[in-house]
Amino acid sequence: MNQHDDNLEPQDRREEAEGYEDIGALLKRLRGRVSLREVTRRTGVSASYLSQIERGVSQPGANVVRKLAELYNVDAQELLKRAGHGPQPGPYTDEAMDVERAYRFVLDDPAFRVGTRPDGPMTVNAKRFIVEMYEKFTGKRLLE
Repeated sequence: MNQHDDNLEPQDRREEAEGYEDIGALLKRLRGRVSLREVTRRTGVSASYLSQIERGVSQPGANVVRKLAELYNVDAQELLKRAGHGPQPGPYTDEAMDVERAYRFVLDDPAFRVGTRPDGPMTVNAKRFIVEMYEKFTGKRLLE
């Protein structure tokens, strides 16, 4: 163990022991010696955004992850999972129905009509996120 290992927090040690690599570090490693400009040219994703992702300042969206997976020739589903874009529950599962019910409750709450309103279709995970923020804001529990 080198002297820097003594400075690791317990979470860092667990991640190191499990071979965990955050999405930014993983993408940087996959990029290798290819320049950010070249990745930008091939994917259409700006070099500044790619740099923010690799440094852990930003989390990549699912579309960006898919583009990078294709470019780096890695499994898109695995990369999406590593980036926190897990599988979506089916539209008619109990979980999806619970999230939809809670999401409708949030949209109907007159006290929560500030900011931008969602426009267009949203994934179950996006709706769950909005419900969870509502729960934190109001202290109400809508999801189990």
